[in-house]
Amino acid sequence: MEKEPKVAVVTGANRGLGLETCRQLAQAGLQVVLTSRDADKGRAAAADLAAGGVKVTAQVLDVTDARSILRLRDFLAAEYGRLDVLVNNAGVFLDPLDQGRDAASVLHAEVETVRASMETNLYGPLRLSQALIPLMQGRGRVVNLSSGMGQLTEMNGCCPGYRFSKTALNALTRVLADELNDTDIKVNSVCPGWVRTDMGGPDATRSLAEGADTIVWLALLDENGPSGGFFRDRKPLAW
Repeated sequence: MEKEPKVAVVTGANRGLGLETCRQLAQAGLQVVLTSRDADKGRAAAADLAAGGVKVTAQVLDVTDARSILRLRDFLAAEYGRLDVLVNNAGVFLDPLDQGRDAASVLHAEVETVRASMETNLYGPLRLSQALIPLMQGRGRVVNLSSGMGQLTEMNGCCPGYRFSKTALNALTRVLADELNDTDIKVNSVCPGWVRTDMGGPDATRSLAEGADTIVWLALLDENGPSGGFFRDRKPLAW
């Protein structure tokens, strides 16, 4: 009897690193659910992958909307009865760098910008973990898309909304990994590096394929793989 493919959810996946992660996971044989806030953009991204011979399923998801998360949970339960991989990729960079470094200083930061950053970059993954980890039934992988800008060991000034939210996401990774320590659910953070995406810009040093490599590696960890870690290029980073 042929074994059913593992089921993966990738958030914010209609473009950039999310889309590339969907491509690589599907090519590895997983049943991938590509999620995006905009239904049309999600379907278009899935169609683009299909044109290249890669099949995924598109679903609407707004990570800041608790009801949207529950609708995704209900879809997964009804369609597959389980979940094996959750990639929390959806993220925002809202600090006003385009207005100069002073505008992005913590001394001038708008609390609403920080709050909106946390809604997507921290509370979204938190809500998704609460809703979807039970579908893993004690076996699964959670990959949180963090950043070197969230490292306390190398913390600099500027961009407090993004920095605070990614540092907090790393804390969520550690807390989840500890609470799930007696299961085969592994939870890790990843810094993909500076990647040529809409967020990273055209001058970034890494391709989408390079940026997605460690994400996919963590999503496919075997039972002996790490949990509660922070990685770039498949190597541990200091918190």
